[in-house]
Amino acid sequence: MARPQWFVNLIKRFFPSRYSIAKLAHLPAIGNLIDSSLFSGDDILYLPRDETIQINQPITVHQEIVLPSQVLEHFIEESNFHWIMNFCICRESSNCQDYPIDYGCLFLGQAVLDINPKFGRLVSKAEAQSHVTRCQEAGLVHLVGRNKLDTLWLGVGPGHKLLTICNCCPCCCLWRVLPELPTMISNKVQKMPGVSVTVTDLCAGCGTCIDDVCFVDAISLIDSRAVIGEACRGCGRCVQVCPNEAIEISIIDLAFVQSTIDRIHSLVDLT
Repeated sequence: MARPQWFVNLIKRFFPSRYSIAKLAHLPAIGNLIDSSLFSGDDILYLPRDETIQINQPITVHQEIVLPSQVLEHFIEESNFHWIMNFCICRESSNCQDYPIDYGCLFLGQAVLDINPKFGRLVSKAEAQSHVTRCQEAGLVHLVGRNKLDTLWLGVGPGHKLLTICNCCPCCCLWRVLPELPTMISNKVQKMPGVSVTVTDLCAGCGTCIDDVCFVDAISLIDSRAVIGEACRGCGRCVQVCPNEAIEISIIDLAFVQSTIDRIHSLVDLT
């Protein structure tokens, strides 16, 4: 059943408490309950921006160079139903001052037909793609996958009929709580397959990449050099902000786009 406005307003009110709730999830009984009720079946991937990618394998003139954005293009084209939210619940709840609040999630699949019409609108494939492009140009990072939380706060289902494409900012995103969550939950939000992030010898240890840049606080300075930890989700923001171009995202498997598409196909049915 579609959620009424008052229900969403209640979520916005409690949104600032998400860090405290995440810490409670480390208590076994509470953590298991949170996992099963809010995150069961989830698999969500960060997509790096196209311009941050280095292709570290030979490309012949006959090969097409594939890029992360093609994952979104594939599912937009495949889906019969496309829904753009009028607002980003994370940014609106946080009164974001740095990124557009009205650049909300794009939802795909039959389940969108049950979303409260006050929250957004059905759009064409072309409008959906234009929305994704605008979000990219605004500096937002895409997350794509199956997200049970969205079925719950929107009051729609079934879960396998809803694909979430989030357009996230590093200051307000719900998933800023990942470092606070137990691994059984945080591991459901992952790096795109085949993506590797490395720091080169150009690093001057300026610290730009650790100042509210990383979604998951995966970067630290050790001996005056940036170090990327295992928590990295490969979003590419550190690549964009580094003044010395000392951080690189490279592709170690040229099938990374198809692998991602196949993985998402196993989770959702957009026909």
